[in-house]
Amino acid sequence: MPVALMWFRADLRLRDHLALQAAVAAGADGVVPVFVLDDHLDVTRMPVRGAYLARLLAELDERIGGLHLVRSRPEVEIPRLARQTGASSVHVTAAHTPYGLRRDQAVAEALGDVPLVRTGSGYAVDPGTIRKSDGTAYRVFTPFFRSWQGHGAAPPAEAVDPATVPWLRPTGGTALPEVDPPAGVTLPPVGEPAALEHWTRWLDDHVDAYATERDRPDLDTTSRMSVHLKWGTVHPRTLLADLAERGTDGARAYERQLAFREFYADVLHERPDSAHGYYDRRYEQMQYDEPAGDFEAWKQGRTGFPFIDAGMRQLLAEGWMHNRLRMAVASFLVKDLHLEWTRGADWFLERLVDADLANNQHGWQWVAGCGTDAAPYFRVFNPVGQGRRLDPDGTYVRRWVPELRDVPGAAVHEPWTLDAPPADYPPPLVDHAQERAEALRRHADLGR
Repeated sequence: MPVALMWFRADLRLRDHLALQAAVAAGADGVVPVFVLDDHLDVTRMPVRGAYLARLLAELDERIGGLHLVRSRPEVEIPRLARQTGASSVHVTAAHTPYGLRRDQAVAEALGDVPLVRTGSGYAVDPGTIRKSDGTAYRVFTPFFRSWQGHGAAPPAEAVDPATVPWLRPTGGTALPEVDPPAGVTLPPVGEPAALEHWTRWLDDHVDAYATERDRPDLDTTSRMSVHLKWGTVHPRTLLADLAERGTDGARAYERQLAFREFYADVLHERPDSAHGYYDRRYEQMQYDEPAGDFEAWKQGRTGFPFIDAGMRQLLAEGWMHNRLRMAVASFLVKDLHLEWTRGADWFLERLVDADLANNQHGWQWVAGCGTDAAPYFRVFNPVGQGRRLDPDGTYVRRWVPELRDVPGAAVHEPWTLDAPPADYPPPLVDHAQERAEALRRHADLGR
């Protein structure tokens, strides 16, 4: 009796799912759908993502009529379930993070004669595929993007109809987790149907203007598909196919952003040490300050710089932040407060519902000047200038900083200049011009 075990991870969907297709083809007499909650998914370290994941698992459980959940080490549980169910193969979407590669190697060894079949990945082009003519990895995005475009992506795979799959549910297992998000956090829509509905609506309403509107957090017209890509409720092949049909400047601009996600995954694949360390190791010697009250003010959106505070408060409320804000608040932490980028990256991993290791860590390193394709260290984001340029009417600031809702016009970006600044909003935590000069001094010292 051919039975296959389908081990779901960050691929919680039924459409465009190559590993699930392979499991169904191999398991004519039964497919065991399983999810392992291991220590890496400790919700105490990821309270927002943990709450969202709990809802995702419940959604998939309902759609397929039962998801087998276990809590322990995968190298223990997956072989045990394979023996219990008589599975002749275990199917997964290939992992590419440092932890995922180690985990899967341990499981493959523990399975013995039962193969761990890795099919597809969470990317349109698997990390490690795009290489220069000499076989080395790209360090700069633009030439990577050209090569990535030339390689192309496969078309989306057909959906699996759960009603036609002979699902098997072994005895035992544990109940689905029930995890509440931190107080005040509103989670985004959950599951594959919600992801596809949102994507279709965004294509119709906003993609054509994406090239001109993507840097404007006040308009709130970016796709917010990052959380669905993070958890695999949609595959980038599906998005790329829809974008190709549109063929507009906005669709092409969005394709470029998807390529950035794949670039950073490729960087992490090539340099797994950069997950928590410096890509450019020279910057390990940079002089940083120890966090104190300024770090807490940054985390709570109380720096006195409205554009920065709006971004940090959106993070606290939604577990999400516009990409331009992510860069601006990162620059403020590293180059105005002189705190090490890893502290901000860890806060993002804790609070972002879409926290993706490769994107998060290398986005922070780009700002800090120690990553690939890095902006020069001396490019310091001006927190007032960023607000004036990207939120010209102050709409975004007023949305997230209620203390400033009555401040007229562009003055909302510099409330300390008013004759009577709002009493319940803090003054600027630092003098940006002075801290910019200090950041450049420290960088100059690094080169000596």
